[in-house]
Amino acid sequence: MSSLRILFLGGTGMISTACVRAAVAAGHDVTVFNRGRGDRELPPSVRTARGDVRNADDIRAVLGDDHFDVVADFLSFVPQHVQTVLSAVEGSTGQYIFISSASAYEKPPRTLPVTESTPLRNPFWRYSRDKIDCEDLLVAAHRTRALPVTIVRPSHTYDEAGIPTMGGWTDIARMRAGKPVIIHGDGTSLWTITHSDDFAVAFTALLGNPAAIGDAFTITGTHTPTWNQIYGWLADAAGVAAPELVHVASEAIARFAPDLGPTLLGDKAHSMVFDSSKVTRLAPDFRTTVTFDEGARRILAFYDAHPDRQVVEPALDAAFDALAEYGGRAGASE
Repeated sequence: MSSLRILFLGGTGMISTACVRAAVAAGHDVTVFNRGRGDRELPPSVRTARGDVRNADDIRAVLGDDHFDVVADFLSFVPQHVQTVLSAVEGSTGQYIFISSASAYEKPPRTLPVTESTPLRNPFWRYSRDKIDCEDLLVAAHRTRALPVTIVRPSHTYDEAGIPTMGGWTDIARMRAGKPVIIHGDGTSLWTITHSDDFAVAFTALLGNPAAIGDAFTITGTHTPTWNQIYGWLADAAGVAAPELVHVASEAIARFAPDLGPTLLGDKAHSMVFDSSKVTRLAPDFRTTVTFDEGARRILAFYDAHPDRQVVEPALDAAFDALAEYGGRAGASE
């Protein structure tokens, strides 16, 4: 493929940074537009532009009279965001890639594996419903005025800075302090977890690809450990030989810690296994190369090298104490 001019809206996030690096490695000319608050390192050839992605004039200032082959939007979460971006880029790009979410697929899932034809419906999580609304807007625009859109649905994607558990670093600190760590449900549900470097391989294959226009693709790897395994690998990487793991029903967690409820009931509480064959047809090199046993080691190495990142959230820590007591009482009554 010849070199493409690509504009990333975002470009320094957990997923988008890996995609920027992969696009540069593929020989593309990359510009990143955001507010300049990210701290992930980008390749030196990447051009950066600063501004507010919620302001169409700021986006137009980046575009100028230029034509970008691809605009990859990692920063739109509600239809108004999408409308703002389209008002600036439509007609100035050959492909608009919208980053949606695999959490938009129906919950609970009726059948596994989930495919792109699985209905989009999530009554538990507003974030997911907003992504669905964005997709509806874009599908209508493709049908009515041939908007060259590609929709991408990642599931749980992480890098060395992304601890995938409910409590993040609070969970690691509790493990190391010998305090009980809460796992939702019985810990045996299957969870597809994908390293951002692997995700970027499939994403890069969609850039400027005519076969991707007007279509949607789930991008996840094939690594589907249980939550018990995920927490166990983190404990091993943290040097904790025998962590105290307490299993609590997701509904109870949602009562004790309401902020965790939507992401649990609307996503993580269910076994989520995906069929990635559709995107693999366009990205034959895409596969899982980083499983989470290795991912956990990378995460702990990163956090141990960055003590400033080791932030324990007091309110969440207290909620976990209450849940541990609740879980102990529930276990004793069984």
